[in-house]
Amino acid sequence: MGKRLNWESASAAVIGTSHVERGGVCQDRCSAKVTFQGKRPWLAIFVADGAGSAEYSEIGAQMAIDIANDFVIQLMNLPEIELSDSLAVEIVKEIRTAIYATAEETGRTAREYACTFLGLLSSELGTLAFQIGDGGIVVNTGTGLELALEPQNGDFANFTFFISDSDAVENLQTKIYEGPALQAAAFSDGIQRLALDMSAGTPHLPFFTPFFNVLATVSPEARDQIPGALSAFLNSEKVNNRTDDDKSMALAVLRG
Repeated sequence: MGKRLNWESASAAVIGTSHVERGGVCQDRCSAKVTFQGKRPWLAIFVADGAGSAEYSEIGAQMAIDIANDFVIQLMNLPEIELSDSLAVEIVKEIRTAIYATAEETGRTAREYACTFLGLLSSELGTLAFQIGDGGIVVNTGTGLELALEPQNGDFANFTFFISDSDAVENLQTKIYEGPALQAAAFSDGIQRLALDMSAGTPHLPFFTPFFNVLATVSPEARDQIPGALSAFLNSEKVNNRTDDDKSMALAVLRG
């Protein structure tokens, strides 16, 4: 292995104004972390958006993020890791097992914990993006920022797929890139129309460029301020005027 990869990352989730008005809670969860397989760093980004129609969806979303990060920690103990569709399936199945077990223990249905789920894993070995539901993952592995997977909005308005669905594994989308992520972001559908050119199916570069520039140049002293600044942006009047939904985003930049 050559020079060690060094990602700067940040994540934030904020409640939407419509949820505030009805006394609700933020149903989005997200994380961006770097862990190590020996001396090899891995970037792990996860976003989960709890279904507005599901009573305990924020619990399901938190479970999805926690289980995925726990899975990555265990993955780091393996001598070899293969980026493949089956790895994404394993993570999804672990989350589903936890959700269904919790539903059984509480006498509820798995649908009451419904959430979308988006993930990205990256190292010198390559990058794996995977997704169930709406929201988006954008990534640059050397050829410019692109939308990794098509948001799953289904055939009807306000319809998407959830990790608790019986056919979730069949609905799982994956894409593998040969190189590590130079820039990456995953976000819930609350900011989908701000972050993407929906007609072209491409990232809206002016939306992402300021975030990536800050992460690429932030000093160690200012690092702890980034999540708060990201939260403030997501909860700003400028953003809230365009969306009343919960909003979450996890970002990372590979620093030189």
